[in-house]
Amino acid sequence: MTDGQSAASPVPSEDAEQVGPAWVKSERQLRREAELRGRARRSVSVATASTIVVVVALVVGITSSPGWPRVQETFFSPEAFVKALPDVLRGFLLNIEMFLIAEPLILVLGLVVALVRGLRAPVFFPLRALAVLYTDVFRGIPTILLIYLVGFGIPALQLQGAPGDPVTLGIIALVLSYGAYVAEVFRSGIESVHPSQRAAARSLALTQGQTMRHVVLPQAVRRVIPPLLNDFASLQKDTALVAGLGPLEALRQAQIHAQSDFNYTPYLVAALLFIALTVPMARFTDHLAARAARRRTGGSTA
Repeated sequence: MTDGQSAASPVPSEDAEQVGPAWVKSERQLRREAELRGRARRSVSVATASTIVVVVALVVGITSSPGWPRVQETFFSPEAFVKALPDVLRGFLLNIEMFLIAEPLILVLGLVVALVRGLRAPVFFPLRALAVLYTDVFRGIPTILLIYLVGFGIPALQLQGAPGDPVTLGIIALVLSYGAYVAEVFRSGIESVHPSQRAAARSLALTQGQTMRHVVLPQAVRRVIPPLLNDFASLQKDTALVAGLGPLEALRQAQIHAQSDFNYTPYLVAALLFIALTVPMARFTDHLAARAARRRTGGSTA
């Protein structure tokens, strides 16, 4: 077979039930694929070798520096690590609990605010104004300041029926803060849907509510999943800010151990626990963003 011939050649099929010839790859195509596999293996080998060299050089350089023994004693003490791990891990479970409670509430609040901001009838102007005011105010207040305002301010009012549990107050503050950011994410997703989608839905006699529910929102939610996951990765980390109100979550437990032993290894324990949760979420976010990009460019039908 010459190079000018097709990359695949028909051969007779031995299966009586098969209709038409079976197709096999040409020698040229097989050589091309083998070459590509060889290049990929060489790239992986070079990347692995260079990574090992860099990591070894960094480890040797850091551990041989004059101040390494003091750094190891202060931040990498095995004894302090083992001693603090059970308490910090127990506190980290409280961080996860706060995150799991706050996340659905934030989604609901953000979606409602985004939908209210999309109401165009003049009668809904007061609601739109309140939604704009909410997003502007709570995006402008630092999260830790809002936690202090809610966590210390509400109990100081001594209102009947007002919550006094610091964990509950911390969750309320996180929901108010992140709800404003998520509302803007949802609003951008809704506005990214092309107007022709609404026009097509209305031409099919769908109402405004049906158009939003069955046509606009499914597309908008699919588009904003990556930025939403980024916000929730930040939310998981910001649950540590509730430590200022006193609950024994991971950061507070690390503070107790660090202050009692005058060693900062417990902070490293807390940091590693947060990293173990947020890094997989970040990689999953990157995967979804890459898949969305492939869809937009027609590179994948997945």
